[in-house]
Parts: sequence; C-alpha cells; structure tokens
Amino acid sequence: MDNMDTFMEENQKPIYADYNGSGPLSNEVRDYIRLRLDGDHFANPNAIHKMGQKVLMAMENARAVCARYLGAIPKQIIFNSGSTEGINSVFYSVCSQTNPQERPIIITSDIEHSAIYNVASRYEKDGFETKVIKTLPNGQIDLEDLSQLLTKYEGKIALLTVMAANNETGVIQPLSEIADLIKGKNIPFFSDTTQFLGKSEFNFKDSALDFAVLSGHKIGAMTGAGALIVKDPSTFKPFILGGGQEKGHRGGTQNYLGYETIAVALEDCVKSRDAYNDLSNKRDEFEKKIQKDFPDTIIFGQDAPRLPGTTYISYPGIHGQAIQIELESQNIFVTTSSACSDNSPVTSRVLRSMGVDDSAGRGVVRISICAHSTKDCYQHIYKALKKAYGKLSKIENF
Repeated sequence: MDNMDTFMEENQKPIYADYNGSGPLSNEVRDYIRLRLDGDHFANPNAIHKMGQKVLMAMENARAVCARYLGAIPKQIIFNSGSTEGINSVFYSVCSQTNPQERPIIITSDIEHSAIYNVASRYEKDGFETKVIKTLPNGQIDLEDLSQLLTKYEGKIALLTVMAANNETGVIQPLSEIADLIKGKNIPFFSDTTQFLGKSEFNFKDSALDFAVLSGHKIGAMTGAGALIVKDPSTFKPFILGGGQEKGHRGGTQNYLGYETIAVALEDCVKSRDAYNDLSNKRDEFEKKIQKDFPDTIIFGQDAPRLPGTTYISYPGIHGQAIQIELESQNIFVTTSSACSDNSPVTSRVLRSMGVDDSAGRGVVRISICAHSTKDCYQHIYKALKKAYGKLSKIENF
C-alpha cells in the first residue's frame, strides 16, 4: 500500500496553490491570444492609419468592457503595467499636488503590500508623515483607531490608503465603513484592490474610492498589464510622461494585447462568481479537517471575511519553509507568505501587526487557489499537509 501511495504521489499532476502570488493565463485568455496571434491585428494604437485605428478600437473596446465589469466609466480606466505602477502613480499624483506643510499626513495600515509601505516611506523624505492604523487580531484594521486618527489630524490628511483584501491572510477590509468615516472630510481615499478584483463583487462608483488598482496576472490575464481606476481623471497628474498616450495620463506605447486580455479575464471572473462561492465552502471544509487532525494549527483571519480560496495556516514550532519543501516534494506549490517576501524566514509585518509571535509566525504557509482549480485539489492538499505535519511535528524545527 505504501508503494502504491508513493507511486501516486510521484505521478500526481502539479497542484499550483499560489494564485495570490500570480495566476496562469485563463483558458479563455489562452484561446483569445491564439486567435489574435493568428490574425494581422497589430500596429501602434496611436497611429492614424487603418491598422493602427483597428488596434485602437479593440483596445478601447477592452477599456469599455473593463469599465462595465468594474462599475466605472471608460475614461476612468487608465491602462498601465500593473498595481505597483498604479500605486506609485497615485502617490505621485496626490503628493505632488499637496503641500506637505499644510497636509502632511498619510494614513495607512501595517497590513499593506510592501509597495504601499515603501512608497509611503519614500514620500516621508519630502516632508510627509505616515500614521499607521492599528490592526485587530483577526486581520482587519481597527476602525476605532482610524476614527481617532481622523479626528486628531483633521484637515491635515493628504491621503488615506487601506487595501481591500490582504495578500497574505486573504482578510477583506471594511471599505464601506471606512468610507462612512471619511464622508464629507475631503480626504483622497485609495485602496490597493489587487487581490480583491475578480474574486469578489466590486463596483467602483459605489465604493466611494478615489483610486483603485488592478494587475492582470492576478486574474488570468497577461503579466505586465494592469489598470488604474481614477474617480476624477481631470485632476490626475501623470507619473510617466510620454507621447500623450492614455489621454496624457500614462506615457508609453500601450500593451494593447495585454489590456485586451484583462477584459477577457474579467468577463471570465464574473461568469465564475458562483464557482468562487463554492470554493469558499470547500476551503472551510478543508480547514476544519486539518484543525480536527491537528488542533494546534492556527488559521489567520479565520474569524474575518476572507477571499475565497485563501488559507494562511501555521503549526507553531514547525518552520513554514519545511512545510513548503514537504508539499513541493508531493508536487504541491505554496508559499510561506507573500511572493515578495518568501525568501525571508521571519514573521511577516502583517502577522506582527496582528500580534502573532514568532513561534506561529515563522510556521506559516499560504495556500491560495482559484475557482478553476481542480475539484479534488483540496483533498490532495489535505492529504499532503496532514502527512507533512505528522512527520515534522516529531522534529524540533526551531
């Protein structure tokens, strides 16, 4: 029987469980690209000849499709290379038009992606000061603490930025409650919506956000293609200057094929909404089984609303990288935190802000799958993780 189990493990198809890091092209996007590459539909979309205008029409159609699915209007969609560029663009637009002597405060949280954290730190050199909202143990921001910050620094806040869903824990933040707190205060409100878009319902118009961002590779579109959503493009100051592309909001010849794939991927995400609901149920069943077998395991953010398909789990005392290696030996690919910090065997900033100690924080692995993952992938992950925990719990890791 053991030999048969080994044979099955060795021949098990790879299970990719790092969709929060990046996803493969969706089947719909693959098919779309094949059709596009077989045709003669290529040119600079800013050229005035017939082929250029044909490409421009396809790109503008993609913009309209994206706007429809994101609850925006086409002119609010600025195509770019992805969320990191979008984040830099938002900070540049807001901070370059704000006098740090008059409105010196940037309010953010300790659960933000490193892109937000590092860009905010950069603007401190220009005279801005970053104030951090406390994090609750469940992974959500502390709304009471935010309310106190808003009162203390009223009239001095240049930007408020809170991500929509955390890339490590999958915890969804209370954006509507945040919007209520700042209503009528004239505070630019930005959310890093990278992980949220495509996985949960979103309507930019109803969100009260001034800015949101999207990365195509998170939803099954091409890497290096993304979008920035801006409430009022007329007040937006471009970060990248060029030849007037994107109505002057983002220079550089557009990655039109990449942008078209975003529209295709978003449409697929909307069609898969029911599948994402089913995915949440399967994740919950998987977590219950693991915690029944290993009561000491901790699932971070379990008491808060989370993205479907995301589990951030730790067995205190067992190093997360040891678990990662064991799972990879069984053809299952996970990460120990976010892809940007996977090489750092320390408790992440996100978990520290939640009050997690090193015993649990250094033992985490992040399992993130999508609605199109194989139906039995959670069962394979469960068996592999159970085997890994059973083996490594007998060894003193740290």
